[in-house]
Amino acid sequence: QVQLVESGGGLVQPGGSLRLSCTASGSIFSINVMGWYRQFPGKKRELVASTSNDGSTVYADSVKARFTISRDNHKNTVYLQMNGLKPEDTAVYSCHAQGDYYSDYDGGMLHFGSWGQGTQVTVSS
Repeated sequence: QVQLVESGGGLVQPGGSLRLSCTASGSIFSINVMGWYRQFPGKKRELVASTSNDGSTVYADSVKARFTISRDNHKNTVYLQMNGLKPEDTAVYSCHAQGDYYSDYDGGMLHFGSWGQGTQVTVSS
């Protein structure tokens, strides 16, 4: 399967900024959608932002004015620029990608949906 590797999480003070990165690797034919989700302890994972091949983006209302998602198709990488961070943004942030790749078994094309390992973002004084 296609693998996703994330980076950029860490500890930041309220009002600070972080940029998360997620890179997909494997025999990728195309990536149709890449996005970021976050999960609070004991809660369901929720969408933060996503971007599709047509350039459209979707943001959670809670982050619209502060976060920006972008994508480098040549690098198979998606970024999440997070500004004006608040304590309530503290969560595990995970990358997700959907697309098509070439099978190692017979070379045929298969659909994939992959998750990254998650990166911790902590906003605290």
